[in-house]
Amino acid sequence: MTVSKTRDMLVDVARQLFARMGVDNTTMNDIAHASQKGRRTLYTYFKSKNEIYLAVIESELNKLYMMLVDVAGKELPADEKLINFIYTRLDTIKSLVFRNGTLRATFFRDIWRVEKVRKNFDLREVDLIKNILDDGVKEGVFQMPDTDVTALVLHHSLKGLEVPYIRGVMGDTIQQRIKRRDNVINLIFNGIKIKNS
Repeated sequence: MTVSKTRDMLVDVARQLFARMGVDNTTMNDIAHASQKGRRTLYTYFKSKNEIYLAVIESELNKLYMMLVDVAGKELPADEKLINFIYTRLDTIKSLVFRNGTLRATFFRDIWRVEKVRKNFDLREVDLIKNILDDGVKEGVFQMPDTDVTALVLHHSLKGLEVPYIRGVMGDTIQQRIKRRDNVINLIFNGIKIKNS
C-alpha cells in the first residue's frame, strides 16, 4: 500500500470508529486494531487522536469541495448554478454530518476545532462562489459592484445556515422546503428592498 493509501485508509477507519463509538470513546489502539495496522504504523502518520480527528474532518470537507467543484463546472446559467451550488452545499453538509453518527455531536460541541480545519476549505469555497458570480456578471445575469465582497457575504451566510439546516429548523415538510427555497431565491436575487411609501 502506498503512503497516501495507507493514510487514507487509517482516516476512513478512524471516521467509522468515531461515528460509531464517538471521538472520546475511541482510542488510538482501537484505530490501530480496526485498521489491522500496528500502533507504530498509526503513529507514523498521526501523533495523536486529535490529529487523526482533524484529518477526518479535512477528508469530509474535501469530499464536499469536490461536489461543489462539479456543480461550479456545470454548463448552466449563473443564477441556476448559484442556487444549485447553495442547495448542494447545504444538503451535502447535512448528509455528511448525519452519515457520521456520533461524530455529529462532536461537530456541534467542538465547532472551534472544526473551524481551524475549515480555513482552507472556506478560502476555496469563496473562490468557487466568486467565479460563479463573475460568470453571472459577464453573462448579464447578475449586477453587483464587487463580486469579492458578495462571494464572502454568501459564504458566511451559508455557514450561518448550516446548523439550523442540519437540525431541520428551516422546515422539513415539502411545502416548507418549497417555500424556503422560494424565499432563499428571492432574497439572493432581489435582496431586501425598502418599500416605497
